[in-house]
Amino acid sequence: MSEAVLLIGTKKGLWIGRSDAARTEWRLDGPVPEFEMQGVYAVGIDTRGDQPRLFVGGTSEHWGPAVFHSDDLGATWAEPPEGSIGFPADAGASLERVWQIQPAPPGQPGVVYAGSQPSALWMSTDGGVTFELVRGLWDHPHRTQWDAGFGGQAVHTVLPHASDPDRVSVAMSTGGVYQTTDGGTSWSPANHGIKAYFMPDPDPEFGQCVHKLAGHPDVPERLFAQNHHGVYRSDDGGEIWKSIADGLPSDFGFPIVVHPHEPETVYVFPLVADGNRIPTEAKCRVYRSRDAGSTWEALSAGLPDVSYVPVLRDALTTDAANPAGVYVGTRDGCVYASADAGDTWVEVARHLPDVLTVRAAVVG
Repeated sequence: MSEAVLLIGTKKGLWIGRSDAARTEWRLDGPVPEFEMQGVYAVGIDTRGDQPRLFVGGTSEHWGPAVFHSDDLGATWAEPPEGSIGFPADAGASLERVWQIQPAPPGQPGVVYAGSQPSALWMSTDGGVTFELVRGLWDHPHRTQWDAGFGGQAVHTVLPHASDPDRVSVAMSTGGVYQTTDGGTSWSPANHGIKAYFMPDPDPEFGQCVHKLAGHPDVPERLFAQNHHGVYRSDDGGEIWKSIADGLPSDFGFPIVVHPHEPETVYVFPLVADGNRIPTEAKCRVYRSRDAGSTWEALSAGLPDVSYVPVLRDALTTDAANPAGVYVGTRDGCVYASADAGDTWVEVARHLPDVLTVRAAVVG
């Protein structure tokens, strides 16, 4: 029997939402004992194998950061005794936080990526049990010029190509979008058209504060980006970016995600820019485009009409069910779920700590 699973990472632990395949009524378990008082900045769900594997990137104030995995839908969690992730001695750095856990496409069994603070990419070939540093990005000559965004200096998005295992895109704050076409040996910036109004050159080669990157496996050359001011689309794999912000109440925000079955359907959460970073018009509204950003509509049914809290870059996600589920978590600890691609929403949780990241899947 199918079951919907929703991982909710917060500043103080992990909660797990569970529902049947209809996804209209939810049961919330948590805080999960293994992660009490840990900042959970990354979660992931790998559905490629015979059984799903759940991931948590936790940060303990005492033990530091680690990646944990569960093969029983969160009943138990494991980490290798020698640790799951950490810089080699010659890298001259210490791992501060894991910001992203991203399973590779189905054609790459066992491969899982992680993005971290400081900005680094990690690759696992054993299903996300242990990770090794991708030296090509770490040793890039631009790295010493990447700066910290307000939330830290981190690789927060990893987007593997759907059919070519040698092609991966990453995004970082700040630094922008970088891509490899040779399996991580070399990397090139891919930011042409993404503006950086806060820099002397507003169209630099790199240094943009890209907040999130998204794409769809059926159209791998089309990418979407939510920038620090700017919502963009690229139709040539990141060579050129063009604005798709017309029709939105603001071009500032953090998350951007693509519908799992409709490559032209994309979701964002606009905020009043810079000064207070609250939702536009002080209303909790997810915006949806069904034409790759040419037009936008506000989704509101079941969402609060008054809200002063933002949604962070990894706190908006979808599942792969049909119809697709959409999930959003806010910084005041509320989580909302839609079982009809965003048309209507129900409340899953309230009064949790700051919601940092959400991931969902229908399994079984």
